[in-house]
Amino acid sequence: MVGRGELTDAAWQRIAPLLPSVDGRGRPWRDRRQVINGVLWRLRTGAPWRDLPERYGPWQTVYERFARWEGDGTWAHLLEQVQVRDDSAGAVEWTVSVDSTVSRAHQHAAGARKKGAAAGDELEDPARSAARQALGRSRGGLTTKVHLACDGRGLPLAVVVTPGNINDSTVFDTVMGELRVPRTGAGRPRRRPDVVLADKAYSSRAIRQAMRGRGIRTVIPERADQKANRLRRGRAGGRPPAFDRELYKSRNVVERCFGRLKQFRAIATRFDKLAHRYRAGVHLASLILWLREPTQDPLSDNA
Repeated sequence: MVGRGELTDAAWQRIAPLLPSVDGRGRPWRDRRQVINGVLWRLRTGAPWRDLPERYGPWQTVYERFARWEGDGTWAHLLEQVQVRDDSAGAVEWTVSVDSTVSRAHQHAAGARKKGAAAGDELEDPARSAARQALGRSRGGLTTKVHLACDGRGLPLAVVVTPGNINDSTVFDTVMGELRVPRTGAGRPRRRPDVVLADKAYSSRAIRQAMRGRGIRTVIPERADQKANRLRRGRAGGRPPAFDRELYKSRNVVERCFGRLKQFRAIATRFDKLAHRYRAGVHLASLILWLREPTQDPLSDNA
């Protein structure tokens, strides 16, 4: 029987062929579906790895497999492959919404080991170490910010993790650079959406010019201070940027995507010390959203 929060048979059949195969060397691998269900249990509950229920096997095995597949890019590869499949079927809606959300970092997320300098007699600067692990200090304490680009259905296409005190507009180019869906046959991966929707945090001349140069339509509202400055300059201020109010109403899909991702408590609150481990968790949670079928959720709620 499929337990609460575990992969259904339909979801497992989709990702099983994409997982690394056993090469026959060393000890036999524990059942991969059992291990992934263990990782999902921890991602959903936010509990320490050591508290993993016995039905998923030794917690060390589950954690090591999670870390190994993060290191070799398996989690990111799985997400990419389900995107490729949907895009080849014409299911991906290339009206892309970009936004970010802040996740509070638990006290256990800080304090990752700091590597010494080349001579081994100096420690890395604490502030630099925190920034490298995507931890930023703000009024609420240490936070991490997750930047997403979602398609028109609210499914993640690109994920970027930064410290929580980083301005959204400075990461826009990085998010768009992560937007990449390979083709099933010949041809370059698709990197250019039809339209990009974003809120006022991304309202800048540089962003609009960059998207215009790539032939991408942008729908970004103008900030009040920018509008006042433009009007103050008269004709020299130029024309107001084009803005489609009706199309902008579709931007809420990225907000709903954040709400669905944060149903995983290890995403809503960061417990991982290392930024790439936290990002791997976001990749896995995003994969679950992509595996969701119209009539059945691969994360079953059965007791």
